[in-house]
Amino acid sequence: MKIAVLGTGMVGKTIATRLIHLGHHVGLGARSATNEAAATWAAKGGEGASAGTFHDVAAEAEMVFLAVKGDVAEAVLKSAGDGIAGKVVVDITNPLDFSKGMPPTLFVGNDDSLGETLQRAFPTAKIVKTLNIVNADVMVNPSLVPGESSMLMCGDDDGAKQAVGEVLAAFGWTDVIDLGGIAQARATEAYLPLWLRLWGALKTPNFNIKVVR
Repeated sequence: MKIAVLGTGMVGKTIATRLIHLGHHVGLGARSATNEAAATWAAKGGEGASAGTFHDVAAEAEMVFLAVKGDVAEAVLKSAGDGIAGKVVVDITNPLDFSKGMPPTLFVGNDDSLGETLQRAFPTAKIVKTLNIVNADVMVNPSLVPGESSMLMCGDDDGAKQAVGEVLAAFGWTDVIDLGGIAQARATEAYLPLWLRLWGALKTPNFNIKVVR
């Protein structure tokens, strides 16, 4: 499958590299076609790896991963423009506000979410919120956490969630829980303040939850 990953930070490159290893053709997107981080990743990625602007890589893709900071998520999708129209967009962002230092707060929550904000702003895209409750390494390799753990997912389009579920299974997720529509992103995003405090207490970001039932 042709997949675009929007974002050249650690999370974006981790996702993109894993997708390449799974045999997908991956375009790593940045604001500029000459972005050094994207070009360097593509050069090392081998066959099937490419780099370009947010719009260019999204336009070529069948599925799009949004792997940027929450406060620029909407602007990045706007830059992708019609490249995301009608496509599955895997939203792994969180609405973290670092303006008052650490630990960050959430700039949207309770009666709204970043996932919902993006779906309203881009109604033709099929937004699926998932992977936002773990760190980048665990996203693509859940076996880093001993035993089985759970991944949460939500979105308004059942077909999109099925497609994303197949990618999650390829990453190694065996317990994926569909919470329902995109409004359920309010809950998964609200988990982040607790996740950050657990990281501080455990001294490692390689942990996750398990829903026992």
